[in-house]
Amino acid sequence: MMWAQRFLKQDRTLWIVYLLVAEVVSLQSLLQRVNAQGYTAYENYVIFKNSFAHLVQGLNPYTSFPAEQWDLFKYSPVFSVAMAPFSVLPDWAGLQFWNLANALPLLWAILRLPILEPRQRRFVAWFVLPELIISLQNSQSNGLTAAFILWAWVAIEAGKPVWSAGWAAAGGFLKIFGIFAAVPALIYPQWRVYVPAVALWSVLLVSAPLVVVSPEQLWQVYQWWLELLRSDHSASVGLSVMGWLQTWFGWEAPKVGVTAAGMVLFVAGTWAVYSRRAPGPDGLPPATDRILLWASLLLWVVIFNHKAESPTFIIALCGVALWYQSAAKPALWMKILLWTAFLLASVSPSDIFPRMVRTALVQPYVLKAVPCIAIWIILTVQLLRPPAKKQSLASDE
Repeated sequence: MMWAQRFLKQDRTLWIVYLLVAEVVSLQSLLQRVNAQGYTAYENYVIFKNSFAHLVQGLNPYTSFPAEQWDLFKYSPVFSVAMAPFSVLPDWAGLQFWNLANALPLLWAILRLPILEPRQRRFVAWFVLPELIISLQNSQSNGLTAAFILWAWVAIEAGKPVWSAGWAAAGGFLKIFGIFAAVPALIYPQWRVYVPAVALWSVLLVSAPLVVVSPEQLWQVYQWWLELLRSDHSASVGLSVMGWLQTWFGWEAPKVGVTAAGMVLFVAGTWAVYSRRAPGPDGLPPATDRILLWASLLLWVVIFNHKAESPTFIIALCGVALWYQSAAKPALWMKILLWTAFLLASVSPSDIFPRMVRTALVQPYVLKAVPCIAIWIILTVQLLRPPAKKQSLASDE
């Protein structure tokens, strides 16, 4: 029994488990038969890799291709270029590499999280693993998005603002809300380097597709992308604050207004943390505040995304775990809220959860999002109104 405990407490075990999970999920998807319409069980990956071929052929990557894929491509032209290596691989190889690219970088980021102790990092890695499986089963890019946000934090804490800016910009071109990793980075003394670095990285990434298309073509592709984003904004409310307001209270709140309100609160929390910097030009805000702020970001980008779906919550669950680990001795109510979030987010979509409860309550009332919304509200109050005597988590690293 002791050897099992030691085995589970090693980083090496997590690397093995994450690798095996990515491989098993990939094989499971590959072995499933295509449906009646001829689409695969890993259709998101097919959409991603097809986007590069459509781009270089001069086609509109954001239009419908029903003979090739079941849905629209909605990511940036830079994402299409990044999928170039996958476009030449057979699916049996490409899907495995894609899922590994969403699992292993996330684990690498978690195991290098600043401020937290090694045991706390391992807790985060084990806690988010079931949610990562949900994302991988949908061959989504959310694991990589979470990794980019966490890398931005790791780099800025290590005094590498240029690299942090690069990860934030890359996250923005992977999924637009990834760029908001630049907001909490502004509380650090290196913000004067960080701001121009974000701008430079953004220019480089915007221009990256020029390696395969002409400037005229690229301009047209960006116009097509913006048209898609405008039309997509009114499509749904998802597992979000907007979805919660609509299903619980019947209020179809304006998406722009709700998102703006959430942004104001997030920026206010960022300013509150910034105002609590230690004296001196190189002073940092308290360690606990910094953890809470990055946790707030990870939750915010999901619950205020009107298109948030179940696989997106790997990002939010990283925020939930960080919030819990920010307390030296989590109170009972924090433990209850933590495991409620885990139950409704990571367990409810599985066959372990009673199907009747899932279809009658969890899905109609967006219960997957509700604990995350509650935690974000609590987090925001903690940032805006810190307790008189803050608990010390760990010494800064």
